[in-house]
Amino acid sequence: MIVLQTPRLLLRRLLPGDLDALAALYADEATRRHLPCGTLTRAQTQEELEWHRHGHPDDPRLGLWATVERSSGAFLGRCGLLPWTLDGVDEIEVAYLIDRSRWGQGLATEAALGIVDHAHHTLGIDRLIALIKHGNAASARVAEKIGMHHERDYRHAAGPCWIYARTR
Repeated sequence: MIVLQTPRLLLRRLLPGDLDALAALYADEATRRHLPCGTLTRAQTQEELEWHRHGHPDDPRLGLWATVERSSGAFLGRCGLLPWTLDGVDEIEVAYLIDRSRWGQGLATEAALGIVDHAHHTLGIDRLIALIKHGNAASARVAEKIGMHHERDYRHAAGPCWIYARTR
């Protein structure tokens, strides 16, 4: 199921056939260095793929989606919307992860802008956040490019991070 499209990208629900590409992405240390759980095994990747196949279990409108290049059909990453409860407040995170071979091409920003538009205009979500591990300057730049601002530092279960936020 297609969730949204941008000029260069198609974001759709994850499929069993995405496992090889997703496992390669999740096994790459450089790509995953700023994520709280680091690299994942193939079995862990399979679990995450199944968790998000039909949307997030807590809200099927949300989840992580395969991010595919429209022109070639190449699997580039996974992006989406994730629900969190932070200090007793329900939040929705814009999540983006693109294969490092394609970094610097504006793909994470393009995906994130599409997700923001989808969240605000299709799903009616007013406030969005990004949880960014301390030191991840590239992710912070993407958050700023999509209209987010640094709201505060936060101590997540996985370690210290910044919370970036925006409202519609």
